[in-house]
Amino acid sequence: MKLSSSLAASAILLAAAPWVHASPPLPALGADQNATSVSGLSSGAFMAVQYQVAYSNSVVGAGVVAGGPYYCAANGFLAYAAICMGQVPFVPPNPALMASAARSFADAGQIDPLTGLNKARIYVFSGTRDTVVYQQAVNATVSFFKQVGVDKSNVQYVNNVPAGHALLTPSFGNPCADNAAPYISHCTVQQQAYDQAGAIFNHIYGNARPPASNLSGQIIKFNQREFAKADSGMAEDAFAYVPKACSGSGNACKVHVAFHGCLQSAESVQDDFYGKTSYNAWADTNNIIVLYPQVNKSDIPFNPNGCWDWFGYTDSNYALKSGQQMVAVNAMVKRLTAAPTSVQAAAVTDGVSR
Repeated sequence: MKLSSSLAASAILLAAAPWVHASPPLPALGADQNATSVSGLSSGAFMAVQYQVAYSNSVVGAGVVAGGPYYCAANGFLAYAAICMGQVPFVPPNPALMASAARSFADAGQIDPLTGLNKARIYVFSGTRDTVVYQQAVNATVSFFKQVGVDKSNVQYVNNVPAGHALLTPSFGNPCADNAAPYISHCTVQQQAYDQAGAIFNHIYGNARPPASNLSGQIIKFNQREFAKADSGMAEDAFAYVPKACSGSGNACKVHVAFHGCLQSAESVQDDFYGKTSYNAWADTNNIIVLYPQVNKSDIPFNPNGCWDWFGYTDSNYALKSGQQMVAVNAMVKRLTAAPTSVQAAAVTDGVSR
């Protein structure tokens, strides 16, 4: 398959220096700076909420699958984790407190002004059989977004599917009600397979074209260490799906950041999340680059399951624009939306595998 000049640079760098074991850099692809969206499951859903709120001026929407409200754990580290996950009966998270915190951060310039959320499109999902993040926590997420200015007509809340704790695909993964690894399941709703990535893209961007049956693009592996140090909890490598139409040919494609959940990085489930969910099929026909940043299990205290930091294991700024993981992901998005470099523009090659 013929590759674009911007993607070809990665292959050239490896060919020129075969002794270098690090993955190639994330390429600049000239994506649309005003069309970024995010989504995630579990800790990835908490992270998607954080990123949407903190960078609301540049993020147009979020898909939140089994995630609690912004800054729910505050600076209490794990003290409030059970409440934030809805695991304490009759004691749900208090969205008014989270909304107040967000206003304070915005007033201090630590996150974008909350007016950026006014037009955000938010998809929220909670399975009725989820025994990890219960519905009372996800209810608070819906309330939070409305309290910080998201128009209620822009919030879609799906809370009647008998799903466990999982991202839902048309066919891959566990039975619908399971709460087990790889935390990807398939469910039937009104005699049709529920396709969560499609539901997210349809709600955020509207009028999505049907998913591809055969992918035109490629999954690329890149060096994430350029953006995040090891003490951030983030892995050395990460992944992205780049449709053929988005491979540096001048099309201003969208960027979607898909945050995996705990025990769901490539270290734990190989390509199940970045390769076997339906994100890539929908991205292929809708000109969307899907970024799959990675957090691995680590010796950092309280990160044995490779979770995104939604409770402060990196530092107290975890939910702000200055948080280590937030800065890293934002830098990756900026790379994808940057114009291809002259080196990339001069490089042409064939044959990087999908």
